[in-house]
Amino acid sequence: MCTVYACRVRVYVVASLVILAITVSCNVTNRQLPNTATLFSQWGALARTAEQQKKMVVEGLEGWLFLASELRHLDAGRFWGAEAASSSRARRSEWADPLPAILDFRDQLLQVGVELMIVPIPPKSIVYPDKVSSTVELGEGMVPRLDIHHQVFYDILRNHGLEVLDLTSLFISNRGHPKGHLYCQQDTHWSGIGTVLAAERIAAALYSRRWFDGVSRKVHHHKWKPVEIAGDLWKALAVTSQVKERLSLRFVGTRSENDLVPVKIDSSSPVVLLGDSHTLVFHVGGDMHAKGAGLADQLALELGFAVDLVGVRGSGATAARINLLRNAQKKTDYWSHKRLILWCFAAREFTESEGWRLVPIGS
Repeated sequence: MCTVYACRVRVYVVASLVILAITVSCNVTNRQLPNTATLFSQWGALARTAEQQKKMVVEGLEGWLFLASELRHLDAGRFWGAEAASSSRARRSEWADPLPAILDFRDQLLQVGVELMIVPIPPKSIVYPDKVSSTVELGEGMVPRLDIHHQVFYDILRNHGLEVLDLTSLFISNRGHPKGHLYCQQDTHWSGIGTVLAAERIAAALYSRRWFDGVSRKVHHHKWKPVEIAGDLWKALAVTSQVKERLSLRFVGTRSENDLVPVKIDSSSPVVLLGDSHTLVFHVGGDMHAKGAGLADQLALELGFAVDLVGVRGSGATAARINLLRNAQKKTDYWSHKRLILWCFAAREFTESEGWRLVPIGS
């Protein structure tokens, strides 16, 4: 009889093989997609039109809204090496290429005995390309992967010894999830279901870590609840006649008399969740829509312990690492408690952030 964690690993391996088999068999049935370059060029044109009109929103089909900069990113092409300066919106050309900054960050962490796992958030338009425009007509089966440049870049990172947790195929295979879409239709962020799938996948990747078995755990509880949100794209569109979106969120916490008390972030946790507002949505409340149902909360449920959180509403590329530096400077033994950084940010930040600066970690 296996332990809970060992069982989860076996289930995940089997599920991954099933997903791979489905992907291979289903991709051949989608014959209505234009070639990738043509499609992204069309999306880039939509983004340019929106930006010329000083809008951040591209209206898709069936009430779906997309961030113009996400569509521009996909049309930008290769975003590393010699092409970085022309594809990036970095404030300085020397900050355009993400590869040197990522490798430097990894090397600094290795010097203090900390692992780095990069978890890019797939673009909403890659998982739901048929919701962007009528150009995309899907046949039976699953959407093929269109993000060619992401895949090449992730392989480059892996060849440099970095661990990249690519969620794209997992998300595509679950785009028709019975609990709802994996992204908010009216917001730039993933949905509650998206955070759950990501947390499950991250946790499965951590079970084999030697240090993981030594971390004390506790049982957390969860409850699914519907929530109505005023999405950032919905607000930016400023069309009040469009009905607000309702989502199903999995709230996590400890039981009280009437509800769940959210799990507190643990600054001494061996795992740091670092990144952009995808790490804050459904966790901090306010403009992030809810408390107790974000990625940090889902990780606490799946891992059995709370994580440390360094999330920013701005860019997860550089601003988040600057905040990490500030945290490390406040505690001289900060890195002695850490084992892993989960660097989670929207994939569009490869070109749409203000740049990829080299930032010390404060060791």
